[in-house]
Amino acid sequence: MTWRYPTSSNNLRLILARLLEQIFQGTDMWGPWNWGPPVRTRGTYDMAGLISARAGLRHSLSVTQTVPNRALQASQLATRCTNPSFLSAKLCKTRPLVVAAMEVSKEAPSAGFANRQPSKGVLETWCNADAVCFDVDSTVCLDEGIDELADFCGAGKAVAEWTAKAMTGTVPFEEALAARLSLIKPSLSQVDDCLVKRPPRISPGIADLIKKLKANNTDVFLVSGGFRQMIKPVASELGIPSENIIANQLHFGTSGEYAGFDPTEPTSRSGGKALAVQQIRQNHGYKTLVMIGDGATDLEARQPGGADLFICYAGVQMREAVAAKADWVVIDFQELIAELP
Repeated sequence: MTWRYPTSSNNLRLILARLLEQIFQGTDMWGPWNWGPPVRTRGTYDMAGLISARAGLRHSLSVTQTVPNRALQASQLATRCTNPSFLSAKLCKTRPLVVAAMEVSKEAPSAGFANRQPSKGVLETWCNADAVCFDVDSTVCLDEGIDELADFCGAGKAVAEWTAKAMTGTVPFEEALAARLSLIKPSLSQVDDCLVKRPPRISPGIADLIKKLKANNTDVFLVSGGFRQMIKPVASELGIPSENIIANQLHFGTSGEYAGFDPTEPTSRSGGKALAVQQIRQNHGYKTLVMIGDGATDLEARQPGGADLFICYAGVQMREAVAAKADWVVIDFQELIAELP
């Protein structure tokens, strides 16, 4: 039985993208196929699964069943699969095609980047790091915390546009932060409610990576342009002490109303993560320090006196301008675990 869909490259990309979405979402691909848009689902798992999902009675951390950039992976993979052999594919050969697609899908988001394979020097620095600083949003967690809070407060679309500008470095971070908070104006009760109703979703593999780093006596820090109030439950779940969090602090009035943010926090402005990392290094006397993140502000930390190595984590968001300048690009935290002693 031959493939009966029109064999234009656009149609084939759509078909392959949908096919891979079924796999990544756990759908029975041999049963009825769902050709509608992917459904974003949330779920809570044990440690025996992907990640534990508890941070005390007040906060419940959850893990998504799909990684947000899987659709991107599928789409880019489909683009690579428009040669004649695929166009004439038969349905009876679909299973081998899917297996091959799954094998190369991890390369799709960062195709063309030579830094997907770390150099010997990069590996030596990674394995000998005294401390590792992680970005939180779209790295340790799957979401952008400020976008989640904005959506919860009814200002999601406008704030997401500012977040995109901040992460790509097209506007100063302090300008984007002030603009977003002026749109949200979150009260203390809204922040607390958001944490309860939309708990942070921890990225698959991060708990194992942090556990491995700690076993190697490597100190772990969270350095984020997000908010301390929303990061504390994440740090608690991952066993990171609160004093190892560098993040922005929201201010509230006596009635819990929004009253601004602390502009003295280094992560409240452009270049702030670089300053924060420098302070961490100086305060603790670390010889080797690594920064892991997805955004332009994370890349800024890679400078003399700051991070010796910048690893771009593209498992949630692929920001090509950032990835192109990274020392190493990974899309799965298992890649980092595999290289550690």
